[in-house]
Amino acid sequence: MISLPRTLGLLDLIWLTIGSVIGSGIFLVPGAVLRQVNGLILPALLVWLAGGVLSLLGALTYSELGAMKPATGGLYIYIRDCFGRFPAFLFGWTLFFVISSGSVATLAVAFSAYLGEIVPLTPLLAKLVAVLLIAVVTVVNVVGTRASADLQNWTTAAKVFGILLMSAVLLWLGQGFHGSGPTLWSQHNGSLVSGLGLAMIGVLWAYEGWQFVTYNAGEVIDPKRNFARGLVIGTATLVGIYLLANLGYLAALGGQGVAGSDRLAATAVANVVSPAAAKLVAIMILVSIFSATNATMLSSPRVYYAMARDRLFFQRLAEVHPRFQTPAFAVIAGALWSALLAITGTFEQLLTYVIFIGWIFYALAAASIFVYRKRMPEAVRPYRVPCYPWTPLLFIAAAVALVLNTIIAQPARAGIGLGIVLFGTPAYLIWRPKSGSAESSLVRGELE
Repeated sequence: MISLPRTLGLLDLIWLTIGSVIGSGIFLVPGAVLRQVNGLILPALLVWLAGGVLSLLGALTYSELGAMKPATGGLYIYIRDCFGRFPAFLFGWTLFFVISSGSVATLAVAFSAYLGEIVPLTPLLAKLVAVLLIAVVTVVNVVGTRASADLQNWTTAAKVFGILLMSAVLLWLGQGFHGSGPTLWSQHNGSLVSGLGLAMIGVLWAYEGWQFVTYNAGEVIDPKRNFARGLVIGTATLVGIYLLANLGYLAALGGQGVAGSDRLAATAVANVVSPAAAKLVAIMILVSIFSATNATMLSSPRVYYAMARDRLFFQRLAEVHPRFQTPAFAVIAGALWSALLAITGTFEQLLTYVIFIGWIFYALAAASIFVYRKRMPEAVRPYRVPCYPWTPLLFIAAAVALVLNTIIAQPARAGIGLGIVLFGTPAYLIWRPKSGSAESSLVRGELE
């Protein structure tokens, strides 16, 4: 069976990591985070830093896994090898039907909403724009991985430049830090702990996506050298960008102004520069959303492709296009389901219930590092996670705490989410191959 060619270099990985994460969250979430910590500036900034450190711990852990086993599918492969095909299938099932497709649908609908601020759109036209965005990104990703990566690099560079420029202007011209001393911290922190937990959920949503680059490990040039560097540099850069943007918002609006805004970037620019300049923010967000959509379509279909190669999904999705050398059918299948979710609007309910489930699989994938080290102690590891075993243990503990917090705080929502994931069990029993074919597919995965 034809495998995907290795076409992604170090810079591609860095831009893909950054582009997968930065969508619309950093332009909206900081206000909600500040409200959840009672408008206190230092706790809010600490939550953003903690979310970044948690993401970096995960990136360091996955870097060892990806450099040691650079196979297409990333997290799916690690879970499959170490914990079996069933949990791996549930991860891929959830990614296809909810997490990835729901994220693409969310981004597409957000794109049409922001475009509506520049060009008036009817409800029907807004849905058509959302579907058109998905269609354009799909065509790009079917035609070639190299073309998609080049587009990703340029759009990600554009949005990073825009955020850095916006933050610099807000810091230079803003007066929000004056008189903000009393809101830095508080002596009465009784409700602060629970607020920090809620704020962390929003921050981790804004950081969501850095792990997607593992799905492309099978397409990385010289992965033993480039994979770990690309993932770690990209994730560390994200932390810096997010902290700088938060400081810019605070400089422009102050703590109370940030906490009181749901359209933070536009409000900050309008306050410091001019209302007319806020239109530029809408354009920047459109570029950012387009880039994030392309990044998701460039990465997630590789998991469906890997599942199909293991005979755990539609076999057509395991095919590599003979001309374009891409997993074309996997890309198209994910796009069609995303478009359906965007048209019907059901993605909001699905993501609400299931998004926290992703952290169960992220913890499971991180735990794979212990299994690999025990089962394959002599394997070549070009990169070893620093401070082992504490780095992966801290990441796993934080992920488990996040999931348990959701289950305790919102048991009904958590129950529905778990039910949606476990609904994949009958599908697994149908697709589950006979032992002989399963073994051959695992061997094939080892050779990639």
